[in-house]
Amino acid sequence: MHHRTSRPKALGLGLTTFLALALVAPPALAAASAPAADADPVPGLVAGEDTATPQLVTGLAEAAPGNPADAARAHLAAHRDRYRVDPGQLTAIATDRTDDGGHTVRFQQDRGGIPVLGAQYLVHLTGDGAQQRVESVGGKYFTGLTAPTRPTIPAETLRNLALSSIEDEHARAGASAEDRGLVILPGGTGQLAQHFTVHSTTPAAGGRLVREVYVDATVGAIALAGAAAPYTVGADTGTGPTTPSDTGIEPATGTAPDAFGHSTKVNIGRLPDGSYQLTDLTRPAAITTYDAAGRDWGDFQGRIPADSHPVRSPSPDFPAATGSSGATDAQLDAAIVYDFYHDRLGRNGLDGKDGPITSVVDVTDGGDPFPNAYWDGQKMVYGGGGPQYNPFSVALDVAGHEMTHGVIQHTANLVGFGQAGAMNEALADYFGNAIEVTARGMSMNDPKAALLGESRCRTGTPEACAQRRLDDHRTTVNDYLGAGIGLDSGGAHLNSTIFSGALWDIRRTLDPLTADRLVYRALADYLTPMDDFVDGRNAVLAAGRALHLSRAQLRAVAGAFDAHGIQAGWQHRLGMDSRTLLSDASAPSAPAVADGHWVMADADPTGKAQPALYTGSTTGRGAPTRLSPDDGRVHGWAATDGTSAAWLAVGTDAQGRWGMEVLTRSLAGGPIRSLFNSTGTTREPGEVAISGNDIAFKVTDSATGRTRIHLSHGGGPAVELPLSDGHRMSGLTLKDGNLGWTESWASGQDYVDAATVYSIPAGKVTAQYVADAPGGSSPDAITSTLLAGGRLLWVETPGDRTKRSSVRSGALDGSGVTDVLPGTSPDAPPAGTAVTITASDLAVTYGGESRKPADGWTNAALPKLWQLPITGGTPERVSCNRGGQYQAAADQGTRVLWLDATPGRTDLVTRDRPAAGC
Repeated sequence: MHHRTSRPKALGLGLTTFLALALVAPPALAAASAPAADADPVPGLVAGEDTATPQLVTGLAEAAPGNPADAARAHLAAHRDRYRVDPGQLTAIATDRTDDGGHTVRFQQDRGGIPVLGAQYLVHLTGDGAQQRVESVGGKYFTGLTAPTRPTIPAETLRNLALSSIEDEHARAGASAEDRGLVILPGGTGQLAQHFTVHSTTPAAGGRLVREVYVDATVGAIALAGAAAPYTVGADTGTGPTTPSDTGIEPATGTAPDAFGHSTKVNIGRLPDGSYQLTDLTRPAAITTYDAAGRDWGDFQGRIPADSHPVRSPSPDFPAATGSSGATDAQLDAAIVYDFYHDRLGRNGLDGKDGPITSVVDVTDGGDPFPNAYWDGQKMVYGGGGPQYNPFSVALDVAGHEMTHGVIQHTANLVGFGQAGAMNEALADYFGNAIEVTARGMSMNDPKAALLGESRCRTGTPEACAQRRLDDHRTTVNDYLGAGIGLDSGGAHLNSTIFSGALWDIRRTLDPLTADRLVYRALADYLTPMDDFVDGRNAVLAAGRALHLSRAQLRAVAGAFDAHGIQAGWQHRLGMDSRTLLSDASAPSAPAVADGHWVMADADPTGKAQPALYTGSTTGRGAPTRLSPDDGRVHGWAATDGTSAAWLAVGTDAQGRWGMEVLTRSLAGGPIRSLFNSTGTTREPGEVAISGNDIAFKVTDSATGRTRIHLSHGGGPAVELPLSDGHRMSGLTLKDGNLGWTESWASGQDYVDAATVYSIPAGKVTAQYVADAPGGSSPDAITSTLLAGGRLLWVETPGDRTKRSSVRSGALDGSGVTDVLPGTSPDAPPAGTAVTITASDLAVTYGGESRKPADGWTNAALPKLWQLPITGGTPERVSCNRGGQYQAAADQGTRVLWLDATPGRTDLVTRDRPAAGC
């Protein structure tokens, strides 16, 4: 049996937290040849990615007597040449007893006492006492970390920067930032970051917003940021439920109706005043259910409000409302889940320590039905359903899925993005369905066994109602959705059935109990927070060897993963038609491109410095070269004209003063010139543009919010342009002596949007094209201004969101507008979606956000790039790559560069001309 010792939350990441980690992407995998038929399916050695430490070493039998944690540490210390691990950077966070009497010791890597995101290293021991042996070692440990461990930016500045990640100023005004502590972000030398969970409940944010933000604590720039999923929370805040033993409750039995009115026996608690509540004290883990009675789910976000109490009744026979709210089902489901993990897998509750299991039912979303359920880091929260849905606690597989997130949180703690996020969901799917199938006595061949959530709906067939099905036969090469991190946290749900399908096939092939023990052993003792699909495969196979599965059984397990394409190097078999310029790019923004050269921020390939600015050829000739200095600051947000670049440097100077600086340098090297430095002021620069000897940038006064444009003309000092007060400027574009931008200003209750041209030689505005329809309360009518082909181009979105956006072109002297792509064209993007354009003097390329199709996301529905002549015409696909295509930048002629998410990571890629026959 597994006896879980004390396990603190290693990184403070709730399992329903979905991060947008721009600097940490799933690593590329080496191609693998097909193994021989009699080959051992369990790998003996798996090398680590971007680290000298191996990912997995199996087949060991080395003596390690003594206390398991001490013995594991001593083993690592004695074999530094093998593992390249510094035991001084390891903290033992769990020592778990395994079914065969051995132990797994889970270490968290830290630097100066600060945890490293996703870095856990595990040692597996068999036997006991003098017979104890190390059988395998593995996980994630990052070598070469030299990041500082003390912040140099004031705490309040870091908090304000976290809040600034919310672009909408109305939503930002009503936001709060909860400090989650310091963390080291891995990659290269690492980054010291302050982690915040940002909350906003302002309607302008489009409803509630939960965002995980990591702010570089020595530079003062946002390193990672991303919105959480709509119905999840990422923080454990507030007061948790009261432990029943502290309140004088005595065990009792009673009856309660379920959601369908059927009376059932329930274990309850008798209060000192003679009343009763839904608290089951018959198990070591107390099980309690609260009724939100229609209160908003946000009131229960990571806490139990002080005025909320467990479901109560004056007698042991609970009333009908206990069933209609879903409370009875939630209480019974929690008991079933506990029994499954305890009796079948030897786990003592969700946290492994028999901590209380708490559910909240009948929450709403602003008074509307809440059609979902989630684990918030300490409890279950269920929607009450509504006209279309039963209370969500009715679905045992959904309850098992969400409570399994609690188990995952206290074991592998898989993060919620990319392939690790997809495995997080896959494991929750697997155990949710396994719990239901086992409790209901269903056959694995039952058509409903592989369906998740088929009982949620009041109407419709189980197949139509199911949220996912684990036998959909999806594979990596055929079906992996190349979603960018902004969509479903990089496909966490969209790609989950690729992995859960393999696990479900294993359960159909092996004895179900053996399969459950195998998958649980992999989760509890082999997986680490940022593992990918192939790491997951290796973890399951290693767990199989530890459980003494036969060679034939291990081959069957490997065959299930093979059938779903989960093999080393699967990304190389996707058939991409683009040329890769930079693999696994970590750029937080689009590349800057002009005249055969690109400039973009990326992690230092030597691993010796902060992320820096690099430049390279758009044809792929030669290796990228570093453009920015190694001065401890973050360099990025660049612009280029193909000869020189201008960019922002953010961080502390040699005197330890924080600030932002505008720099420029020739792409061929040479001296770096400073144009603006914000040190000691409230003025912060941004949005740089360059053309020849002209450089423009926006300056925002952080105290007043006032934005202005500064211009360095002919290599001279930057001066502020005399523009209208009260106007907001963004989207700078500069070319051949003309400067363009998007401008908005208040007019009564609405905003007016315009695309503006400023002639630098004339020193005045020469054209201003006002949007046909007012932008309304959000100034979004005109976006993506761009100078190309001797004209100003922009995207114009009509106020009527049922129509389509236009790509428009205006003369530089204001003499007229033409439509490059009219909104009446069926090829025009739908209004209400974010559209960006890029252009050479010959062609316009557009792309951006896509709307979710009614039948769900597919690769075909992910954002794609389209190109047409700058004078207008029929758009053509730029690339047939099936995944998401983002942040395009035009070069000469029809050549385009972009960030492509097709291969399960983000690459900088290019094509010279549109693709044919997609």
